[in-house]
This record gives sequence, C-alpha cells and structure tokens, in this order.
Amino acid sequence: MKKLNVLLIVVAFAISSVASANTNPTKTENALNKEIKALLKKPSFKIKKELTAYVTFALNSKGEIVVLSVDSESEKLEGYIKSRLNYKKIGRQYGSEPRVFKMPLRIVEE
Repeated sequence: MKKLNVLLIVVAFAISSVASANTNPTKTENALNKEIKALLKKPSFKIKKELTAYVTFALNSKGEIVVLSVDSESEKLEGYIKSRLNYKKIGRQYGSEPRVFKMPLRIVEE
C-alpha cells in the first residue's frame, strides 16, 4: 500500500511539472524572430533544396547580435548567416544584460 501511495505522489508531481512548463514563446522572442528573419531575407546564393541550421547568438548591451556558433552542413549557409547577423544592431532593446539564444533556422527557395 505504501508503494502505491508513493507511486501516485510521484506521478502527480510529474504531471504537474509537465503541465506547468511554459512552452509558448514570449512576445519578445517573437519580435526578435521577425527582426532576424528580416536580416536574413534574399540570400545572395541559389538555394536548390531546403537548408537548415541551428544558430547560437547573444545580444550584447549595445543591442547588437553576436553570433557564437552556426551548426549547419552547408559552409555557404554558415558564412551567409554570420555575415548577415554578426554585430548587426536590432531595433529593440531586450534588456541591459547579455542574453544567449539558440534558434533553429530554415531557408527555402522562394
């Protein structure tokens, strides 16, 4: 009987922690996504298939994007992302202290 009670308590904690997790992006993150999308418009190279990358970047105190890493199979895409994003000012402040973001990117032919 004790084992059943302990099991029920563990299940209750697991369900409550999953239910309380916030998985919806905030308005701040949505605005940042839009600004990055605008900076990456119209690549200077031909896209034959869908290209994907995971970009890790920080926002410094001056409101600039600092690209920390780009994880992609395409070196051309990696260079394109770094050249378009690194040290570009964004229009909105997202706090005074540096924040690190990891964002998946997908570039497709228009």
